[in-house]
Amino acid sequence: MAWPDVWVLGGYQSDFARNLHREGCDFSDLTDEIVRGTLESAAIGAQDIETVHVANAFGEMFARQGHLGAMPASVDDGLWGTPASRHEAACASGSVATLAALSELRSGACRTALVVGVELEKTVPGDVATTILGAAAWTGHEGDDAKYMWPHMFDRVAAEYDSRYGLDEVHLRSIASLNLANARTNPRAQTRDWSVPDPLTDDDVVNPVVEGRLRRFDCSQITDGGAGVVLVTDDWLRTHPGARPLGRIAGWGHRTVGLGLQQKLDRSRENPYVLPHVRATVLDAFDRAHVTLDDVDGFEVHDCFTPSEYMAIDHIGLTGPGESWKAIENGEIERGGRLPINPSGGLIGGGHPVGASGIRMLLDAARQVSGTAGDYQVDGAAMFATLNFGGSTSTTVSFVVGSVS
Repeated sequence: MAWPDVWVLGGYQSDFARNLHREGCDFSDLTDEIVRGTLESAAIGAQDIETVHVANAFGEMFARQGHLGAMPASVDDGLWGTPASRHEAACASGSVATLAALSELRSGACRTALVVGVELEKTVPGDVATTILGAAAWTGHEGDDAKYMWPHMFDRVAAEYDSRYGLDEVHLRSIASLNLANARTNPRAQTRDWSVPDPLTDDDVVNPVVEGRLRRFDCSQITDGGAGVVLVTDDWLRTHPGARPLGRIAGWGHRTVGLGLQQKLDRSRENPYVLPHVRATVLDAFDRAHVTLDDVDGFEVHDCFTPSEYMAIDHIGLTGPGESWKAIENGEIERGGRLPINPSGGLIGGGHPVGASGIRMLLDAARQVSGTAGDYQVDGAAMFATLNFGGSTSTTVSFVVGSVS
């Protein structure tokens, strides 16, 4: 059976530097902005959308708002009666919502889909927010003694690298410096106007320790925001010859493993990769797209913390296992390097509204291959990929996006 291609028709991202709670906005205001902006970008009416998928991880905890699959219809009459559902997979919620839409489109059940990710995280003080985000870990089984759950967990990832291969913390600071520098060219990035020391050092005042070896600028930020894309099939494009999609979803990978980080580390003791299911996810995406890493012009990866990008570098295959430092030192991940990573600024520089991040990555990949990324455009990009994960990589998703030509 021949499966139809699925295309990114258009998309929209809010300004991740905004504090929406301080502006008096709630989920209806944010969803309205994302729905309207996404539909306008795709030049399609709400009445032409056949299915809606909403990504959100923590709506009940941050804003006492659940049932967010119904929110698009609440703010846009054109979506009243359109099938919609909400998806939660921690930080991979946006990618899982995209996979659900992709399945519907490829099955022939529908020809158009709206995928939106929304998250409000500034409704509570920062220390409360970090406690809420900890719900994506294995509650009661890991991290009970951590002050900040996720910096603690990814400090453990760094410690695992150090134990197996050795790790120089200067390479973590280099990742942070690069992503914060990239964010300055992104008009929607949370940190674009921040004053950040260059070079970034182990300064206990400006860059204080958060957990273990991780410091302030090793961490992505608490972020309000959303992102959306419209996806369409070949058949829809044939009947709309004037439409100009941004890119084609050429491949995808999806793996889910247990909640516990220690579970993962124990199971990978004899494997050269610290988290082999992450490597398998990327290879699945490459296989479906019929490409290798040599065909890919850049990556948006899940740098919730600098060790997660350090892990991504060797797991996507840019270096051998444990040798991510080589790509960092050689400038391979910089814009203009062998494989630019996070030219948008990623999560550390760009911001991390949890439910929206996977969709934002996909949209940035589509912008790159369509030459519409603006000041953070990678020259000549024709194939771009994403690597998004939730929790301690319990849910991992990768997409490969190709150009239209």
